[in-house]
Amino acid sequence: MSDSPQTIQHNVPLAELDPDVARAIDGELARQRNTLEMIASENFVPRAVLQAQGSVLTNKYAEGYPGRRYYGGCEHVDVIE
Repeated sequence: MSDSPQTIQHNVPLAELDPDVARAIDGELARQRNTLEMIASENFVPRAVLQAQGSVLTNKYAEGYPGRRYYGGCEHVDVIE
């Protein structure tokens, strides 16, 4: 059984899938590391925050309050929130 194009595309690193976007992200990371940002909402966040925001949780819509969500399947989001 061969992989579908969608399955293959989901497993490709960004640098291979879209090198221009990957370079732009790398450039922004370098800019943030080498400058002092005076806008509070644009502070340089810790790696752990980037990992959490870039996790599978980004695929989950969790409107409402923990234990009282409008959609099911939010038990793990509830723990985090």
